[in-house]
Amino acid sequence: SGGEQCPHLFQFREDGFLVLEHFFTAEECESMRNQIQRIVAEMEVPPHCRTEFSTKEEEQLRVQGSSDYFLTSGDKIRFFFEKGVLDERGNFLIPKEKSISKIGHALHAYDPVFKQVTHSSKVQELGRQLGLERPVVVQSMYMCKQPGIGGEVTPHQDATFLHTEPLGRILGFWIALEDATLENGCLWFIPGSHTSGITRRMVRAAPGASTCVEFVGSERAYDDSQFIPLPVSKGGLVLIHGEVVHKSELNSSESSRHAFTFHVMEAKDTSWSKENWLQPTPELPFPPLYT
Repeated sequence: SGGEQCPHLFQFREDGFLVLEHFFTAEECESMRNQIQRIVAEMEVPPHCRTEFSTKEEEQLRVQGSSDYFLTSGDKIRFFFEKGVLDERGNFLIPKEKSISKIGHALHAYDPVFKQVTHSSKVQELGRQLGLERPVVVQSMYMCKQPGIGGEVTPHQDATFLHTEPLGRILGFWIALEDATLENGCLWFIPGSHTSGITRRMVRAAPGASTCVEFVGSERAYDDSQFIPLPVSKGGLVLIHGEVVHKSELNSSESSRHAFTFHVMEAKDTSWSKENWLQPTPELPFPPLYT
């Protein structure tokens, strides 16, 4: 594959993650942040759609699983909220722009700014260096990690949610739009944890079930001491192997930790699980990364 000449890609294969500092310019970061401000300013959220985003398994099942809003967000731009920002009638308790946990899952397809970043020549070149032959973009998310309330993301592997056969065909691109620090909830990884497969899958539940998704298997128990933090400065890109174990902590600081992330699948000789929550649609087949 094309990647063998690049010494840092050896590190990626060893660790399952790689930081490329200053991959994007400050201007590119600002254009993404400004675009999100515009999108949020125009946001109209029907009260029945005001689901809170959670990563704890049972809340995931209750909130996302019962929520058609989540399940049908793969080809739309939709809003998910932090806990405790809405009253029981669905009204905001704090300014709406401070209430959003994430925006997903098709910014890469429908927003010109995020589309340009996702398909930028440097991303395409990196894909080629990594030896990707037919990469397609499966989803994207803007994550806010709000000051003081940005929730923790428990240890997980992306392939739990984005399952392929064979495994090893999912790659995350995680872009820091502000400095990601120990205080505001940077990513933490277990180096080398991408080589032992996955033990848990989130799948679409059978029709008629009380939730739309369910978990099969269970997450391994991880020792906190295995994780290393990965602070990244604004504009840095973190490459995330689909099976590497990672997490982030609560944002206890005064500053947000905005990030834009998208996932790419090597489509060559790969099948996308029909049981994944996210499915390509006739309106939005997974777009090729290479333009």
